[in-house]
Amino acid sequence: MKLTERASGELVTLIASAGTLEGLEPITVAIGELCQFAGQVDAGGIDEAWAARIPVKIVAIERFLEVADQGSINRAARRLHLGQPQLSLQLANLEKFLGRRLFERQAQGSVLTEEGRRAYQIFMAISQAWNDLKSAADERYRRTARSLRIGSIIPTGSESWVARCLGQLVSEWNARRSNNAISLVSMTADDLREALKSGRIDVAILDSVFGLEDFRHRELLQTDMVAIAPPDSTETTVADLVAGHAICMPSPRTGLGHAAMAFSNERAPDRRLRSRDITAADSLPVIVDLVANHGYVSFLGRVSAMPIADKVRIVNLDEALPMSYHVAFNHRKAAADACAVIIAAAARITSETVAKTDGVRESAA
Repeated sequence: MKLTERASGELVTLIASAGTLEGLEPITVAIGELCQFAGQVDAGGIDEAWAARIPVKIVAIERFLEVADQGSINRAARRLHLGQPQLSLQLANLEKFLGRRLFERQAQGSVLTEEGRRAYQIFMAISQAWNDLKSAADERYRRTARSLRIGSIIPTGSESWVARCLGQLVSEWNARRSNNAISLVSMTADDLREALKSGRIDVAILDSVFGLEDFRHRELLQTDMVAIAPPDSTETTVADLVAGHAICMPSPRTGLGHAAMAFSNERAPDRRLRSRDITAADSLPVIVDLVANHGYVSFLGRVSAMPIADKVRIVNLDEALPMSYHVAFNHRKAAADACAVIIAAAARITSETVAKTDGVRESAA
């Protein structure tokens, strides 16, 4: 769980850190008591430098508590699967560090001294607080390990093929009662690559596998690029559209954005002199709004443009520019299974879209 991040040259805490800080509070209080117990307090208060370099590990604290609970080093060593000399040495080092005698060795075992009982209370508070934090972290890990995390490029809307593919995946996945829960997130193409590389997601749906050569990937679907123009625009060629309108397109860091930028530059070289009205936006809803309501022109894959044909005018390029979408995934079997469902859903949705388009054309004829 990420607790901090660097912003504007400063380290800032995130919302998730609040719970961790609350869980650490009993430990910091106990460390203050430990400083007092060890005599590391002066007129200015607790010696923070001493507190910051305490060489006592959690495991040593838990072994001390086990000996105290068992009342015998031998019994505690057997329960901990340790050698008795090793455990005795650890206790001796702890006493040396604190400068206090913690156990009274007797014939029948080891009994806590008065100072040992005070140390027991301090160490018990630390151990309980740490185990609470650890159990919460263990539960988060179990949830993460069970969850199949899927990231996609941001859909154009609820009827887009991406959204429909993911909806189909969730429906089929849950019907199978899979042991892996589905977790969905939409990101920009750059974020998807980084999330897949860092392990934050297991599957990525994106328009290019550039930079993901180390991951398994499969082609999801093929389409061609089209221009989308304002509904009331009158230009009949893409060259005229590019020359006469401001442009907003996906970032050149994406496969689609790179192809669209190269295409628009080839069709209207003077656009290079008008870079102020070429905007990159890795948000398809924003792109669609700029085209539909503000007079911009953009480029999309045909399969992404078809669901928004009622909002924009789709203009074919004068020559076909093929493009494809992909799914990239890691080594998990569940990730490969999910990809198979997504690919099947995309094929079905694409064929339905083509059939519907052909039907409309026949009716118009």
